[in-house]
Amino acid sequence: MDKHAIAAFLERIGEVLEIRGENPFKIRAYYNAARTIGGLTQEIGDLIKKKQLIELPGIGKNLAAHIEELHKTGKVKEYVKILKSVPEGILEMLDIPGLGPKKVKAVWEKLDLTSIGDLELACQHGNVATLEGFGQKTQEKILEGIAQLKKHAGQFLYAEAERPAEAVFQKIAKHKNVQRTALAGSLRRRKETVKDIDIVAATDAPKKVMDFFVKLPEVEKILQHGETKSAVVLKAGPQADLRCVSDKEFPYALHHFTGSKEHNVAMRSLALKKGMKMNEYGLFKGKNLISCKDEAEIFGRLGLNYIEPELRENMGEIETAAKGKLPKLVEEKDIRGVVHCHSTWSDGTASIEQMALGAKALGFEFFGIADHSAAAKYAGGLTPERIKKQFKEIDDLNKKLKGIYIFKGMEADVLSDGTMDMGEKVLAGFDYVVASVHSKFNMTEKEMTARVIKAVQNKYVRILGHMTGRLLLQREGYPLNVKEVIDACADYGTAIEINSNPMRLDIDWRNIPYARQKGVMMVINPDAHSVEGISHFRYGVGIARKGWLTAKEVLNTRSMAEVQKWLKR
Repeated sequence: MDKHAIAAFLERIGEVLEIRGENPFKIRAYYNAARTIGGLTQEIGDLIKKKQLIELPGIGKNLAAHIEELHKTGKVKEYVKILKSVPEGILEMLDIPGLGPKKVKAVWEKLDLTSIGDLELACQHGNVATLEGFGQKTQEKILEGIAQLKKHAGQFLYAEAERPAEAVFQKIAKHKNVQRTALAGSLRRRKETVKDIDIVAATDAPKKVMDFFVKLPEVEKILQHGETKSAVVLKAGPQADLRCVSDKEFPYALHHFTGSKEHNVAMRSLALKKGMKMNEYGLFKGKNLISCKDEAEIFGRLGLNYIEPELRENMGEIETAAKGKLPKLVEEKDIRGVVHCHSTWSDGTASIEQMALGAKALGFEFFGIADHSAAAKYAGGLTPERIKKQFKEIDDLNKKLKGIYIFKGMEADVLSDGTMDMGEKVLAGFDYVVASVHSKFNMTEKEMTARVIKAVQNKYVRILGHMTGRLLLQREGYPLNVKEVIDACADYGTAIEINSNPMRLDIDWRNIPYARQKGVMMVINPDAHSVEGISHFRYGVGIARKGWLTAKEVLNTRSMAEVQKWLKR
């Protein structure tokens, strides 16, 4: 297990202990350990080798031994017993968005419900609403959560699928019989969620490569084992499909299995119009294969400029490529800093100095802290008195640190009436304010749109944070007329954030072209709560590329001085 899997596992043990009614201190120990391991900047294997796990906050000798065993074997006898102490259906209930251990414990003990199916039926019959502390609204939310779970069954966040995909891909790439290989499918197109992992490999010995693939230690279950295609379920969860082709077929197979389906259909239609035929095996004129060494040649033969994988969604990319007018998309190397991160002053896990040094290590020249405002009490929101102390710390750090400049920002809550938390006198002291909705998501579309637009109009708000409030695979965004909000951002010169947290990736990339058309400035921000989280900016770059953005249209591709000037406008 890697650190992410270990953190999730420890979190689950804490949840089960909470359901069982165990000692609160014991429960909290597992939750704290999960946060510590999940926020590590070092490789967990290195800490184990150096016997430094026990030096981490909240990790005692016993827990350190268990974490080491999880890292090596993926299980611990004591934890297996804990998980088996509750019905399997109870564990599945914990995956329902918005349903925590306390409520799961209540429906199990008071209604004897032990499966999601039983829970859904009980909600439909109105039985859950009668429980103390539940009510009609909670019952409706549980039904919504179950529907959400069903809708996204078998889906994984991009970041969750990327890690195991990369591990498997690297091993296949190093196989002596593989001439060239690539990740394909929705991962290559950098979709926000992924159903399975697609890998294409060119080889003259497909049987040897397939035998190697299905026996990889990452494999949990073999679904199909053939010479041209094999499919497995990985221990990390996603399904992985490997297709072996000849080196001559590789460019066509890579294009086909990258997709999307809609893009492929449009490409085949274009080929027919030009008197050719296109499929996963090649581009043909009659029965003759048109030889292409790579995808760029395939596009060229059809009179198109090369279309980046992220754009292959049949949203105008083919027509634009035919005119030679595709934009040069923003790249990770263009990003020079980020301006929405959290520290231990609110709900972050690292100090401002640690976060700034983490940003510097990524090659950034500026870094913006944006801790929560007072209304976010659950996240340790800042009071005016604490803000003064934080400003002093930032001023001292800017004198001390070389090669990185720290901006003073705040993520301020948008209150239900659209006014900003903290008041204008306090907000005026910041270099910038990120306006975010964190409460009362059940407004009508008209009410929520008016609320967000009012925030955008505030003269101290420079950035609109995570526009729709969605949590991928967990919670739909609140009702919002996105176009009206984009129009308001254009009118008032407010930037829109591409929140790069893998669970958010919000604004949705499908809405970016409209913002681009309206000339709205975009900002790629990781919303990092740990040093490691700063690197999540690259997921936002993927979303920006899917939205056709160039470097000029992204604020944080500019120098520190240029960003400073823009923020003061």
